Amino acid sequence: MKAAVYYKYGPPNVIQLEEIEKPVPRPDEILIRNYAATVSTVDSIFRKGDSFFARMATGMLNPKNKILGSDFAGEVEATGKDVTRFKAGDKLFGDSSRKSSTHAEYICLKEDDPIEKLPEGFSFEEAAAIPYGTLTALPFLRDHGKIKKDDKVLIIGASGSVGINAVQLAKYYEADVTAVCSTDNVNLVKSLGADRVIDYKKENFLKNGETYNIIFDTIGKSKFDECKNSLKADGIYLTTVVGLPILINMVLTSKSTKKAIIAFTGLRKNQDKREDLSNIKQLLQAGRLKSIIDKKYELKNIADAHRYVDSGHKKGNVVVSTQ
Repeated sequence: MKAAVYYKYGPPNVIQLEEIEKPVPRPDEILIRNYAATVSTVDSIFRKGDSFFARMATGMLNPKNKILGSDFAGEVEATGKDVTRFKAGDKLFGDSSRKSSTHAEYICLKEDDPIEKLPEGFSFEEAAAIPYGTLTALPFLRDHGKIKKDDKVLIIGASGSVGINAVQLAKYYEADVTAVCSTDNVNLVKSLGADRVIDYKKENFLKNGETYNIIFDTIGKSKFDECKNSLKADGIYLTTVVGLPILINMVLTSKSTKKAIIAFTGLRKNQDKREDLSNIKQLLQAGRLKSIIDKKYELKNIADAHRYVDSGHKKGNVVVSTQ
């Protein structure tokens, strides 16, 4: 089978398309013919290898796992003898649960991984664009932000894959949402339900006198010290990007009313992620969540997909067709 592999950290051209052995499912695994995956910002970070904290997960000298990708959508080709949740022919989408590996024509996953049947009316590409952003935004807002009705929420990076879902989920919880993005993405973010959209190129969103219950930086472009004056007395600052400053601020604010938090949502238990994906599927089918795809690439052009993600201009998701 064909797979996008990398043996060293570096620019997009370290990703190469190779023919590798097709996986064989173990007794508790399913073999999925993969039709679509995404190239996320996390894939870009892992590929570059320029973050010490990322290398703690991927390998200090060289990548341990040679295939990137976490989101997928495809069809069950075979199942191990102990599998009961799925059968051959089932169309599925989900998350590979810390294994990576979805930038390939076939993948093997355990049946208790965060996997669901394809939402009715969704294509493989649309479904593949869902798991990463939603399974990140939901626990950040619900579990760590303690979001509730009428909360004032500021979402930084509202047009990215986490941001677009953060906006939609915050509105699902009936919060008052202010979204921050660039000029080109204002209309997109408005269409997702944001109550107001700030173009950061035209306005300093931290110097307009507004205060928020939650500030959620989905792209790691802000700092707690910059944002704390824009938090209400018991406000919470959330960020998705790990670094020494946020880890220090978490400790320093642990006894304070204003808190700084980073959550490692990808390390949650499979059962928790599976339950969330089931709820997300219901929201998709009810029309409460939209799948946003910016660009599509073929697997043979995955290095180009990485280049586009590296540009920092993607809107929502970049999808790769793996067949």
